[in-house]
Amino acid sequence: MKPPAVDGSAQVRRALCPGSFDPVTNGHIDIIGRAANLYDEVVVAVFVNQSKSGLFTVDERRDMLTEVTTDYPNVTIDVFEGLVVDYCRVHDIPVIVKGLRAVSDFDYELQMAQMNRGLAGVDTLFMPTNPEYSFLASSLVKEIAKWGGDVSSLVPPTVLKRLKERTGSSE
Repeated sequence: MKPPAVDGSAQVRRALCPGSFDPVTNGHIDIIGRAANLYDEVVVAVFVNQSKSGLFTVDERRDMLTEVTTDYPNVTIDVFEGLVVDYCRVHDIPVIVKGLRAVSDFDYELQMAQMNRGLAGVDTLFMPTNPEYSFLASSLVKEIAKWGGDVSSLVPPTVLKRLKERTGSSE
């Protein structure tokens, strides 16, 4: 049960799921869905990284996320450039939700979480990934799709269609 806000009104629990989502995978959807069950509002924000060129444009990634999160009415999709904590501060979001696949993810994400807490008081919730997706990474999906491998069990159907179109894969 949510604690009442100081002024007596209901407090809205908000969280941010940031990432590159190039492309969005079933592992991403799992974490987003679980976050949507925990929070009143979840913002999924596509990070703009000027130093990298992705397989999909930022707008395409936003569109794919919008398509695959329609089952979650409390999820919205956005795009951001800059520090995650600045986005959280501007949008009054106190929590970042991150999925962890392995210990190697934890090492990196713990440093980021501690930095975010120190910079802006933003907490991070770590969710262990569903074991079914523990090996899954967007970079692997792109590589497999590029070489015509079957990624149909790794991404939502609408993302699979776009991957096939982009990579010229018939699989």
